[in-house]
Amino acid sequence: MTVEARVEQAVAVTEKLIAFFAKIAALLVIALSLLVVYDAVSRYLFHSGSVALQELEWHLFDILFLLGLSYTLQTDKHVRVDIFYARFTPHTKAAIDIFSQLFLVLPFTLLVLYVSWDFVHISYLQHEISSDPGGLTHRYLIKGMILFGFLLLLLQSLCTLWHNIRRFREAA
Repeated sequence: MTVEARVEQAVAVTEKLIAFFAKIAALLVIALSLLVVYDAVSRYLFHSGSVALQELEWHLFDILFLLGLSYTLQTDKHVRVDIFYARFTPHTKAAIDIFSQLFLVLPFTLLVLYVSWDFVHISYLQHEISSDPGGLTHRYLIKGMILFGFLLLLLQSLCTLWHNIRRFREAA
């Protein structure tokens, strides 16, 4: 098996994994929606609220966002100035995408991973909990999702870079 074939295989496995986590995120949208409805009904109709439920809503939203980052890149649904991009040739589009992965997405992702490591580690060592009475415990778990989400983004960025290098070669 050639190196290129092995990379293609690794890219395919990585993208399936990211699509799997996107499906989990889609299910979390349903859970978050039900949780928000429950929280609103209990607060406004029964005058009882829960700090833990509100924090759980925030945490679920965070997880949705972090799991959605890599899938958004995979499906090419991210923000772009299409008014110019749409008119470019496939070769130019691939060159722009390679540049943006190498000089924007990958450095930013690596920076977030680097900075977040200590952020999560310190939270774990301190057994950080919510500062609000009745809030959630184990705050390092949600902070750890930053690492996980950006690790998935790093992997997808490398996959996208690979796809664009192939597209650049084919369009030349």
